[in-house]
Amino acid sequence: MASLNLDRVIKIQDDYQGLKTDLFCVPKHYEDSIANIMITHGTIQDRIEKLARDIFYDVFNEGKEPLHTICVLKGGYKFFSDLLDKMNGLNSNHSDGSVPVSVDFIRLKSYENDQSSGEIKIIGLDNLESLHGKNVLIVEDIIDTGKTMKKLLNTLKKYNPKSVKVACLLRKRTPLSDGYVPDYVGFEIPDKFVIGYALDYNEYFRDLLHICVIAPSGIEKYKM
Repeated sequence: MASLNLDRVIKIQDDYQGLKTDLFCVPKHYEDSIANIMITHGTIQDRIEKLARDIFYDVFNEGKEPLHTICVLKGGYKFFSDLLDKMNGLNSNHSDGSVPVSVDFIRLKSYENDQSSGEIKIIGLDNLESLHGKNVLIVEDIIDTGKTMKKLLNTLKKYNPKSVKVACLLRKRTPLSDGYVPDYVGFEIPDKFVIGYALDYNEYFRDLLHICVIAPSGIEKYKM
């Protein structure tokens, strides 16, 4: 089983109690639905800047070849947007050259027989053959069990990309994990239900800037 390189990830301990919501700006309609703030928006942005630098210089030092980035919707859109903004800043200001970056967006849907095939249906990429020979970076919001990402990687390999790497903002420590570790991880977090920064609960909380732990009252208020 793989393990995270703790030199390149921020690990939030299981006993971390988070920050009080009344110390930060939180939308009024969510105040009674949040247990605590796990990661503030400012900390998220600082961490993404470092991830952007790690990715940029890894690609730069490997030959400045074009990078094809793929955002996994819906939850990954804010992380993806902020990550690319910071990488574009490096591209614009690096005196020794730049890395061409292209963009795609996908959503994932399991086939009915996904357990036997190990594959998933990729919605949004019209022609998977276009990935042939490309250096691909998949950008995801959170890795939970790792099973979906491994199925995605298994599917993409059939189209012979030159390389495929994965960046996620959050990796959850859960007993359900199959041990998958992405190439770039922002934060390793406890096994708690987190919301905000585009992470949702029944499509709510995507508009919350901080990453927070949902309260039991929030689960009840927004349940289907």
